[in-house]
Amino acid sequence: MANKPIYFNKTRLAPTPSGFLHVGNVLSFVITATLAQKHHAKILLRIDDLDRARFAPEYLSDVFDTLRFLEIPWDVGPANPDDFEAAFSQVHRMPLYNAALDRLKNQNAIFACTCSRKQLAEAGTCSCIEKSIPLDTPGASWRLLTDDAVLSVKTYAGEIIKTSLPAEMQNFIIRKKDGFPAYQLTSLIDDLFYGVDFIVRGADLWHSTLAQLALAKTLNEKAFEQVTFYHHPLLLEPSGQKLSKSAGSASVRFMKVEGKSNTAVFEQIAALIGLSGTIKNRRQLGQLLLSQQPGY
Repeated sequence: MANKPIYFNKTRLAPTPSGFLHVGNVLSFVITATLAQKHHAKILLRIDDLDRARFAPEYLSDVFDTLRFLEIPWDVGPANPDDFEAAFSQVHRMPLYNAALDRLKNQNAIFACTCSRKQLAEAGTCSCIEKSIPLDTPGASWRLLTDDAVLSVKTYAGEIIKTSLPAEMQNFIIRKKDGFPAYQLTSLIDDLFYGVDFIVRGADLWHSTLAQLALAKTLNEKAFEQVTFYHHPLLLEPSGQKLSKSAGSASVRFMKVEGKSNTAVFEQIAALIGLSGTIKNRRQLGQLLLSQQPGY
């Protein structure tokens, strides 16, 4: 694909304001910005804030502070936290999410589930599909009825990967027990709403890609079947675990407080993947990441 003049309409940055952003987030932002510039795509800033139990105003501010500190641009979306709350919060798109849930309900494509995490861990699977639990049961989540149908994933490399939902993603949740729509549904509806046709995300979200394609198929949202995906490798802890927002020393905010420059942040990312030398800016890091750590 690198030798072809491929153009995309829009990609997105989709952070969650549930903690301070860390270098793993930065890696994804840099790759997204680099690919967007290469393919003349606009960048949407889509902040996933529907999980208000984990939301905090300082985490929201950190998204804007981090992007500006790292000089990572965006073309569409909120300019600051106030603008976000006023016009771009996912709360404003609840009618869209509820409309999608109603469509699935009318298609008889969902079932209610009252399983606890402990029950699921012990049983290994949900058996609620056989119980015909009313959808309006208090505290019940809604699950999508799925199958082993073939899903087609358009990759950045130009391939079409044919696969199906893995066992652990079968009948995934689309509405949580608190009544709010779940991530797989909101992410799909948001990407359709904003006209995103190129999604860059970590390799750990491969199963989410499959879930969202399955959901789009059920909703007959054919536009999503044309989305191109790029799944990039992750930054890992020395233990081999994925970096998390609980790792305070890896947060960009912590590094700023210590007086680090944005160049130092980029060099730390390069060092974590085994690249040495001076990194002058995020464009240089982006090119290195694409050449030395290609995704799929």
